[in-house]
Amino acid sequence: MAEQNNLITESVLRERARLLNFIRKRIADPGEAEDILQDVFYEFVAAYQLPEPIEQAGAWLFRVARNRIIDRFRKKKELTFSQIENEDDDYWLDELLPPVDGPEAAFAREILLRELQDSLNELPEEQRDVFIAHELQGRRFEELSSETGVKVSTLIARKRYAVLHLRKRLYDIYEDFLEEN
Repeated sequence: MAEQNNLITESVLRERARLLNFIRKRIADPGEAEDILQDVFYEFVAAYQLPEPIEQAGAWLFRVARNRIIDRFRKKKELTFSQIENEDDDYWLDELLPPVDGPEAAFAREILLRELQDSLNELPEEQRDVFIAHELQGRRFEELSSETGVKVSTLIARKRYAVLHLRKRLYDIYEDFLEEN
């Protein structure tokens, strides 16, 4: 029993930081991420009570964490756009993407939405405003120029910088998904 406790303790200490980072990349809320981590460790301790030992503890922990994340998305209730709009303006992008088809798609969609919103928030206000007005609201540069008094060429340059930034950020996310799958 003492040997078993030592193995559990060693595995938890060795994998805790990596496992929490893995979960935090997929779950925005720190409290929820910590809850999932605790659930995974609880299952880990319970699994040691079974007759068959866990041979690769790290792989087992990550597999269980991934399953808990998927379970979370299965249980998560979809909100209507009006509910999202009233609760938090950061989720307006949600309406731009097609509906989800299963928990893994919901998971990927949530990460993409969060990263896209974060990327837009990182932009200087002038770039963000031009990008949203032109790309998402369908407004013309000439219209924006007459409203703001900013030259069309300046608005085009601001949008270009925004697109380059978003492209870089979304490419990094794309690469992360390729590595995981």
